[in-house]
Amino acid sequence: MKIRHLVLLRFKQDTPASEQARCMRDFAKLADLIEGIVDFEHGANSSPEGLDKGYTHAAIVTFAGPAFRDAYLDHATHLAFVARLKPWLDEVLVFDYGI
Repeated sequence: MKIRHLVLLRFKQDTPASEQARCMRDFAKLADLIEGIVDFEHGANSSPEGLDKGYTHAAIVTFAGPAFRDAYLDHATHLAFVARLKPWLDEVLVFDYGI
């Protein structure tokens, strides 16, 4: 069973757009660096509904299976990315589900 790893990001209001874009580019690069990621997509919120609760960006990482997701969580490259991203964020929401 594949695992979808949904990540919602709320950047701090003073985070420059260029830094937000850089963070998302760096996030996308993880797909080439960490085994078991079979798909990655991301984007900025564009919903007109007003139900985003301030979340500005989303990413969906699809893993070949739960073991690959589990390895990703502790992978040094992922942890380094998270450490670089954290100062720019107000909030993160993560939700995983099997497909």
